[in-house]
Amino acid sequence: MRPRGGVQWTLFGLFLVALVPVVGERYYVDLTTQILIYALFALSLNILVGYCGNLSFGHAAFFAIGGYACVILTTTYEVTLIISLGLSVLISAVAAAAIGYVCVRLAAMHFAMLTLAFSMLVWSIAIKWTPVTGGDDGFVGATLPDLISNPVSFFYFALLIFSTGLILLRVICTSTFGRAMIAIRENETRATFMGMDVRKIRLQAFTIAGAFAGLAGALLGLYNRGMYPESAFWTESGQVLIMVLLGGMHSFIGPVLGAAALYILETMINQYTEYWQIVLGVILLGVVLIAPDGLAGLLSGFRKRKDDSVTGVDSE
Repeated sequence: MRPRGGVQWTLFGLFLVALVPVVGERYYVDLTTQILIYALFALSLNILVGYCGNLSFGHAAFFAIGGYACVILTTTYEVTLIISLGLSVLISAVAAAAIGYVCVRLAAMHFAMLTLAFSMLVWSIAIKWTPVTGGDDGFVGATLPDLISNPVSFFYFALLIFSTGLILLRVICTSTFGRAMIAIRENETRATFMGMDVRKIRLQAFTIAGAFAGLAGALLGLYNRGMYPESAFWTESGQVLIMVLLGGMHSFIGPVLGAAALYILETMINQYTEYWQIVLGVILLGVVLIAPDGLAGLLSGFRKRKDDSVTGVDSE
């Protein structure tokens, strides 16, 4: 019953999102488009953090690689949009596999710091490789097909890509491979004794996460009509990690809630004060203290209490 209810609520949420261009202004269309992009980015990181139990401080590297690859292919080499998206995902996956091959040999904090080092390497390449990436100024002036050149059509294109990514990630996380990742997260030693190739599974998870991060980055590059080196900086990795933690890293849909909440809060607070980082930090601290399992855990607890009250079960 619970999985079916979760699917129903997800479909209902996607339906409501699809109505934004109909009932909302241009501002809300742009805001929702950006939330969809970062929600997909957060979902990709949750493969590592929430399911495999590997903390990564360098996930923005694959986000930037996918973005740069897409805008360069569509603009410099005039590759069609679909092929550019596919190649962007492939390039990000290959980069993740290469970096992951080194990172998965380590554990805990050493793993996290090595991912950060590789992310800063990608950031340095984006800045220094000026003829290709545009250097500090970024790669600007990306071309888009007429079909998605206006905000509304791009919104529905982003919603389609997000929904596809959501379904694929859901299939992965509920599969035998997904259960294997959870087993490794809970007890890596026991998983090894059960015959699991822990290093191989961690590498596969790292590659999958990098591929979907690249897809999100490609969407961002197309949305911004360009890509900038800041997308590979460690602060971008930190932001998406906060989205995952805020939403609930042990929940599949949690990162989506975290991305929406963080982006909306950041946008709203920034309109009223230049010290929005302090206000946002206080709010996030309060949410973490009240709901250590994230927004998804808070909603799940509320739903459980509601079900108990209906059935007459004492929560004590």
